[in-house]
Amino acid sequence: MTPQQFISKWRNAELNERAASQSHFNDLCALLGVDDPITADPKGEWYAFEKGATKTSGGEGWADVWRKGSFAWEYKGKKKDLNKAFAQLQQYAIALENPPLLIVSDMDRFRIHTNWTNTVQQVHEFALDDLMDATTRDLLRNAFENPERLRPAKTRQMLTEEAAREFALLAQRLRDRGHAGQDVAHFVNRLVFCMFAEDVGLLPNHMFTEMLKASRPQPDAFADHACTLFAAMKSGGLVGFTKVDWFNGGLFDDDSALPLDRDDIDNLITAAALDWSEIDPSILGTLFERGLDPDKRSQLGAHYTDRDKIMQIVEPVIIRPLSAEWAAIRDQIETLIASAPQQTAEKLLKGAERTKRDRAYAKRPRNCSGALRSA
Repeated sequence: MTPQQFISKWRNAELNERAASQSHFNDLCALLGVDDPITADPKGEWYAFEKGATKTSGGEGWADVWRKGSFAWEYKGKKKDLNKAFAQLQQYAIALENPPLLIVSDMDRFRIHTNWTNTVQQVHEFALDDLMDATTRDLLRNAFENPERLRPAKTRQMLTEEAAREFALLAQRLRDRGHAGQDVAHFVNRLVFCMFAEDVGLLPNHMFTEMLKASRPQPDAFADHACTLFAAMKSGGLVGFTKVDWFNGGLFDDDSALPLDRDDIDNLITAAALDWSEIDPSILGTLFERGLDPDKRSQLGAHYTDRDKIMQIVEPVIIRPLSAEWAAIRDQIETLIASAPQQTAEKLLKGAERTKRDRAYAKRPRNCSGALRSA
């Protein structure tokens, strides 16, 4: 099948997702010169349509297409919400052996989300007409035959260290201007939190980045703008005509902000352009610690406590004991269910879920703080 034939056929197709998805995928395989699932794997052991999977939220579902070690693929009808399709795939990913690529399509649009552990997620998006381009077809063909070519080069640790370096420059300048370490540390963490908040949608419309850009021509206006934002985050309120929710926790206990110059704002604009949803939140503690101690400010941004190091403590102290406790409880429940009437068994299953959620994984970690301090 040529690109022109594929595009012409599927531009005019009005079938719904169920009626069209497998035909669309088979045509795509023909376009790319790769085997379709039934040709490549008639038994469906490593490459299949309608691959059953248990959702992380519970219940069973089916990925529209699955290729072991390559991708899980979810279709939606034309002009449907591809974000929902991606969220659906994320619930299947563990049951599907965590494929490195999660792909969604409405037959007119395609999105390839990278899914490697400890890498910064990348999204490759293209439309039906883009398949005329050989480079786009090569990208999609690699998803089938050589997914490693789509692996992002940057890890979460690299991205976090990059963010920390930008704040190192800012914090050093603020200290050099005579601001107290406590004030610098508190202010820097507010700025970092705002970047997290806007990238996960808690601050709407990239409000913080827009504030920085608006302040660049007149840096003296930054402190007033920041005070307005921090006041809204302290108790909930409006910034212009946009509602800002209340942020609990004490970080925004007042609306104070330190003055910045143009170099400071440029640093922050550069940092805000990073994908903060991929940055390790442990950067907050590291930046606060380094900001407090003037003898360590040259180390600010040089390192942080990455996820792997944190898990070296958390896994044996918290996760392993709780998992062992839950395994013992689960064995007891399974024994009771096996000998119980159907109605009683259903009640036991519901009780088991509450036990796992409430006792083992919600309340008990509060009792582990002493163990963590001694670890």
